[in-house]
Amino acid sequence: MSAWPRASRILLAALVTATLTGGVADAVPRSSAPPATGVPVVQGPVPGTVPGDPKAPDVEDTYPWMSTDSDLAAAGYVEEEFSLSGEADGYSTSGEAVASDVPYTTRIVVRRPADPARFNGTVLTEWQNVTAGYDIDALWSPEQIMREGYAWVGVSAQRVGVNQLRGWSPARYGGLDVTGEGRFNADELSYDVFAQAGKALRSRAGVAPLGPLRAKTVLAVGASQSAGRMTVYYDHVLPNTEPVFDAYANIVGTAPSRKGDEPVFHVLSETDVRSPARRPDDDRYRRWEVAGTAHSGWHGQEYRASILARDLGEAPTYDCDQPPFSRAPLHHVIAAAYGHLTRWAERGVEPPSAPALEFTADGSKARDELGLARGGIRLSQVETPIALNTGDNSGETFCVLFGTHRPFDKAQLDELYRSHSGYVSGVRRADTRNVLTGYLLPGDALKNLREAADFDLDNP
Repeated sequence: MSAWPRASRILLAALVTATLTGGVADAVPRSSAPPATGVPVVQGPVPGTVPGDPKAPDVEDTYPWMSTDSDLAAAGYVEEEFSLSGEADGYSTSGEAVASDVPYTTRIVVRRPADPARFNGTVLTEWQNVTAGYDIDALWSPEQIMREGYAWVGVSAQRVGVNQLRGWSPARYGGLDVTGEGRFNADELSYDVFAQAGKALRSRAGVAPLGPLRAKTVLAVGASQSAGRMTVYYDHVLPNTEPVFDAYANIVGTAPSRKGDEPVFHVLSETDVRSPARRPDDDRYRRWEVAGTAHSGWHGQEYRASILARDLGEAPTYDCDQPPFSRAPLHHVIAAAYGHLTRWAERGVEPPSAPALEFTADGSKARDELGLARGGIRLSQVETPIALNTGDNSGETFCVLFGTHRPFDKAQLDELYRSHSGYVSGVRRADTRNVLTGYLLPGDALKNLREAADFDLDNP
């Protein structure tokens, strides 16, 4: 087990408390004449790509932290890194202005279609998550993002992530700072840094981070702790500043309590739903809860394992009380949500609502005889299961976030399905319903069907 720094354990405690209690900020009205958000100076792309030595003396011999190992070229995509410099205002978590015009320098990573004809017009601007002590592009889901033609931009907005970058490669990142040279260590500048990064994506002055692409819709997206930071921004900072993002996707974390002008899509795994008390959907807010999925499931862990082994020397391992990492694909639902959020922002087309996860009279999550959660969005992996996938687990460090995956044995499968064709038909029916309802994209339904056709019920 890799040791986690004390700062990460503190962040984890705060994350779990915020996520499981569902706490959000109080509503704040927007001022009538908000000040303009600054446009940073963009430099780059920074030279250096994988493979390379992150400790090499020359920046040309380094590469971006967590540079993707997805086959971008095959999908017609490129990855580039840029530095952003400007002056940011600082805010407390209650929205109080605590500083103004503080110099900063950070970085963004851009993964985009090389050909503008492949671009769907929407930029997913991710507030990179730092709960582990370093930047994680938690919402980079390569198959879905590249298939649908999005541009993805990862923003390093917080002290923990930026300071780790500085230590990881002083040659590449030694000049980064989002603390005002140590004066603001509680991420007071992070809100304005993130907003300025979003504004840079539309600017045509100087270096254009999106290259030849022209952004039609810019979404702010953030997972877990980053969703919490975006909640503070939306509820307390945004009402008194210039709006930059067209809409917000708060994933597996908190979401705003304020009803603002910009739509908010709130997508939660089973892990994150701990109470039947919920903010109701309205014309600016939508909440989806997905049965069987985990806060941090198999998909993201599998993607990051080889990258962390490359960039840290080894990927972290965990000793959880139950077999970890739910394989119910929350990222499929997130991908569908992005399309709805884009249409909502552009044309006012509201997404469909979704059934909530069910609770028993004693306040616990309702489960069927197999142990699967009742209610919520039910993907084929839950509706036509070959394994127990839940959002629950326990044990060391982050185990509480990983959910459980326990494959059914042959005896269990024989009780559920009379034949392989019957199983495949069940998957097709479940996913057809989800596509028609809007919870699943056709491309992911097709992938599920192919995986079901290849699954051997006799030798699970």
